[in-house]
Amino acid sequence: MFYLSREIKKIRYGLIWFGIIFTLLLAGCSSEEVRREEIVLAYPPPPEEARFYFERTIRSSFDVKEITGADKLRIFATGSLGTATGLSKPYGVAVYQGRIYVTDTVKRAVLMFDVPGGDFKIIGTEGPGSLAKPIGIAVSKDGEVYVADNSAKRVVVFDKDGKFLRAFGNRSIFKRPSGVAVSPDGLQAYVIDTGGVTTQEHHLYIFDAKTGELKKTVGTRGRKDGEFNLALQVTTALDGTVYVTDSGNFRIQAFNPDGSHKFSFGTVGRKVGNFARPKGIATDPDGNIYVVDAAFGNFQIFNTQAQLLMFIGERNQSPGPGRYMLPAGIAVDEDGRVYVVDQFFRKVDIYRPAGVEKNGGYLGGEHRPKE
Repeated sequence: MFYLSREIKKIRYGLIWFGIIFTLLLAGCSSEEVRREEIVLAYPPPPEEARFYFERTIRSSFDVKEITGADKLRIFATGSLGTATGLSKPYGVAVYQGRIYVTDTVKRAVLMFDVPGGDFKIIGTEGPGSLAKPIGIAVSKDGEVYVADNSAKRVVVFDKDGKFLRAFGNRSIFKRPSGVAVSPDGLQAYVIDTGGVTTQEHHLYIFDAKTGELKKTVGTRGRKDGEFNLALQVTTALDGTVYVTDSGNFRIQAFNPDGSHKFSFGTVGRKVGNFARPKGIATDPDGNIYVVDAAFGNFQIFNTQAQLLMFIGERNQSPGPGRYMLPAGIAVDEDGRVYVVDQFFRKVDIYRPAGVEKNGGYLGGEHRPKE
């Protein structure tokens, strides 16, 4: 009995010490989180007046959903994410009223992070809306989510909650659909077909967004205005202008809503304002143009006259806010927040414009209509 009691005491003391150490570790983590929050990254840095602040990073469902005690214990014991679903190989991003939609080519799905709602959902893994290799993504003014499926060679449309609505396009039309955008009025969908090195079919397609009818095919492979060389992504501005990252020609091309060429800007180079590997593209409510460059590890901001305003981010092999190894997609929400995807670090970085209060706007739960 003596030896049995002593063993029980050892176990009891061990559990007590484990609880103390676990609590201290959690407190340490919380303190570390507080310290990180206190570090304010401003762009441009002082003494210049800040235009953007780094706000937060999204990596997994834990970044929007509450972490349970069991999850905390599992993280401590195994170092894993517990029951969290993390990003595997994200590419595109779109945002609608605080909901962040991210395409993931490894998970073959769209991951939805509902920040103000504290919810997370995986979209496109079953049924008629199943995805094979989702890349480009866009959201219409009504909250319809359009996804360019590179392997299935079609565009799949979901409602804001992830319910399949319809699909359009097929293998007789598309070679490698990589980018999609929707007109401000929600009536037209623009799809970039990257094509390939063995084909001349490098196009911008214009579809009726509701019926899926192909209305026009723009461009072919080439270097002239209105032609493309391995174009990757497309976006629209509030005035209806369509912008395309013409990656192989190291430029951005702008088109009118009917597909007629408007203007082009950019050239290959290593200086700020040049392009090396342009990928994602987005516009903000003021019409400014945001272009991700995978080689520079940043995104550059241009005004409507194609004048460089500033750049944010750096290429870096170590993870951290504003550090990128393989940035891809980019989006700007209704309030001007900027969302940048990095495939290598498997994250989405979020930047808040200086004119928006911390925890303000749709991401902070303001203005969002009640369900």
